[in-house]
Amino acid sequence: MDAQLEALLSELETFGIENDDGQDDRSRKMLNLESDAASFISILARNGNCQRMLEIGTSNGYSTIWWAWVAEQTDGRVTSIEISADKQAMADENLKRANLRDRVNLLLGDATEIVKSIEGTFDFIFFDADRYSAPEQLKLLLPKIEVGALVLADNVTSHPEQIAGYLDVINALDDFDHMVIPVGKGVSLAYRTRKED
Repeated sequence: MDAQLEALLSELETFGIENDDGQDDRSRKMLNLESDAASFISILARNGNCQRMLEIGTSNGYSTIWWAWVAEQTDGRVTSIEISADKQAMADENLKRANLRDRVNLLLGDATEIVKSIEGTFDFIFFDADRYSAPEQLKLLLPKIEVGALVLADNVTSHPEQIAGYLDVINALDDFDHMVIPVGKGVSLAYRTRKED
């Protein structure tokens, strides 16, 4: 990663922390992924040569930039879903600043509704939005998750009650290996070993 992109990510990280610390309205918080978790996940995604990447929860584009940077190296693309038009506009601008806008398809709307009809298959999925709707989204996406895909979710240790339903679903899937990585706020990491008949 070049120094210019590192500087932008550092700027966005600082902005997110300062914004969230001074913001009582949760809908206006950025709730960005921690930098150590983003770096760890990007290493996994690069090692897996991930090319068809899906992110649920764009926010201001901090983590999206990380995935787009991976996609630039793997000749891949990122699709990122956000429910807030204001946050999506910020992500659009930040991706342009990162010179990675052409790697990302930004979708606006309810993620559960969008994944019902989203086309293609994915080798990387990152859940970082509403934790209560994530189990249903995962079930809808199962036919589109490739063997060898990485499926990740944030906030396992920071919000255990909220993400419990998602963990119940992923742990019940026999065709996935799953573990929780104690990085950032706790990352659920699943790897698809095969597809059930």
